[in-house]
Amino acid sequence: MQFYRDGYRAGDPDMQPASPQALARGEGQPDTVDVLVVGTGPAGTVLAAQLAAFPDIDVRIVERRDGPLQLGQADGVACRTVEMFEAFGLADALIREAYWVNEVRFWGPSEQDRSRIVRTGWVEDTPEGLSEFPHVIVNQARMQQYLLDHAARSSSRLEPDYGVEFIGLEVGDGEHPVTVTLRHTAGEHAGEGATVRAKYVVGCDGARSAVRRAIGRELRGDAANHAWGVMDVLAVTDFPDWRTKNVIQSAGKGSLLMIPREGGNMVRCYVDLGEVPAGDSGIRQTTVEQITAVANSILHPYSIDVRSVAWSSVYEVGQRLTDRFDDVTDGDDRTPRVFIAGDACHTHSAKAGQGMNVSMQDAFNLGWKLSAVLQGRSAPELLHTYSSERQSVAKDLIDFDRFWSAFVAQPTVDPAHPERGGVTSEQMRDEFARQGRYTAGLATRYTPSVLTGTDEHQNLAAGFEIGTRFHSAPVVRIADAKRVELGHAHRADGRWRVYAFGDLADVVAFGEWMTDAPDSTARRFTPAEADPDSVIDVHGVFRAGHHEIDVTALPGILIPRSGPLQLQDWEKAWAIDPTRDIFAERGIAASGALVVVRPDQYVAHVLPLSARDELTEFFAGFLVEAAAPVLR
Repeated sequence: MQFYRDGYRAGDPDMQPASPQALARGEGQPDTVDVLVVGTGPAGTVLAAQLAAFPDIDVRIVERRDGPLQLGQADGVACRTVEMFEAFGLADALIREAYWVNEVRFWGPSEQDRSRIVRTGWVEDTPEGLSEFPHVIVNQARMQQYLLDHAARSSSRLEPDYGVEFIGLEVGDGEHPVTVTLRHTAGEHAGEGATVRAKYVVGCDGARSAVRRAIGRELRGDAANHAWGVMDVLAVTDFPDWRTKNVIQSAGKGSLLMIPREGGNMVRCYVDLGEVPAGDSGIRQTTVEQITAVANSILHPYSIDVRSVAWSSVYEVGQRLTDRFDDVTDGDDRTPRVFIAGDACHTHSAKAGQGMNVSMQDAFNLGWKLSAVLQGRSAPELLHTYSSERQSVAKDLIDFDRFWSAFVAQPTVDPAHPERGGVTSEQMRDEFARQGRYTAGLATRYTPSVLTGTDEHQNLAAGFEIGTRFHSAPVVRIADAKRVELGHAHRADGRWRVYAFGDLADVVAFGEWMTDAPDSTARRFTPAEADPDSVIDVHGVFRAGHHEIDVTALPGILIPRSGPLQLQDWEKAWAIDPTRDIFAERGIAASGALVVVRPDQYVAHVLPLSARDELTEFFAGFLVEAAAPVLR
């Protein structure tokens, strides 16, 4: 992270000085806002953290609960989500607290005595090289608190209003066309109503979303009528793999998925309760004692002695999805004003471990687009891409979850009766290994659109696949010889990144064009009064050692001056790590390449280093042309 760019100040550098807008904010609630966020679940807290980066955008967050979430249902944090947390500067704290999922171990009936389980194998949870970050386990409430604290420490000083319930909305005309009716549910104003007018509203209010109902959207799908009991327990046990992730299949007694939790002692158990007749809600009355008894029957000859239960629930697997994630109807050419995200628009089982993760990615996709439109960098039409991109991702998740839930729920094959079907421990293990990329959160691939280019130049950077997340690799920062992950240069600040890979002369030539040419991409889309890297953040990655390059001799775009003191930014120029060559690992061609990365860390395009017109044409598809700045 960088700090002191606006002058030295004592204290925690993570606590940013309050902006003039935050200081001018009164104690009462405003009548108008730019963005109203309803709900502080996974999607709502990511959106809060993202929009907090822009103090000139007036944001209000309302939550019907009377305080932050204390116990959350979700706990699996995919590698992709940790990568996103790094963009907020939160990954180090997250992985310090978390349980790291290193292996998945498999147990099944013994060949000698099928009433007893034995270990049948194991796989590495996340294949080597998928991400620089691990798959981890942290309670949903803690995940959300990290994001809420980040928003509160920002210069926006953004904090939710608790005890405020969404009642309804109407979309009309004017600068703030969405009129929202709210009601206080707690405090001295409990029962009182309020009205807020907003430019945009985002419903992050869960599977029973009132915002979704207000715009006429409906979750469609079905329940699989297969019930699972889940409990977070502190227990004493003789089961030897208590502190690893386990998939346990028994002979006729069901399945058990066991995932250790953070803190070194707690474990989450997903216990198979079997098929449930349609419409039968009695299964939800299953007690913790009953769930524990089923778990112990599956674990035989091992057992668990539960000493404390932090949280438990019974649920039926179901997959549901809305047809759109905004308030625009088919055939209507107006731009959207109301959006839904997370469980408000897609629900699924916990087996794939993707619910919280995909919800957060919904908000990360929407947040930068809202800021780009509200700050005038992009036209409102950009907002159409939120629903088109994320609904497709959610549908893929639903399809995967339907397959995965059914697969995990299969009984184990009985060698004496193979005609009854089922799955072997080896098949279960092999399928887990095959699905590693999906469960790591890395299967999303955006298709060609105004925001995602076509692949005619993909061979120039084969390891940065267009439409997928930017796959980081180590480099050396030239200014201070520090070995870092290149992807960690990316901040959740709404900016686009252009990484120029190549030999010194070629990257310098590109940088000089971006710096000096009146028609360069950077000058065309950056306002004259803005910092030169405020819209497009250009980085040079040199096929050379860090001792071979003088940073001060590089073009201005690679050592720009910015901020109130017009200080140089020394963190734009990178060299090869002698132990791991990024050019070799990511398949960068000898001629070099331009890799364009979206504000949400997805690769938008790959182009030749010489593709000046093509680069500008791509950005012209979604950025508003501005007066050229003077690059210092």
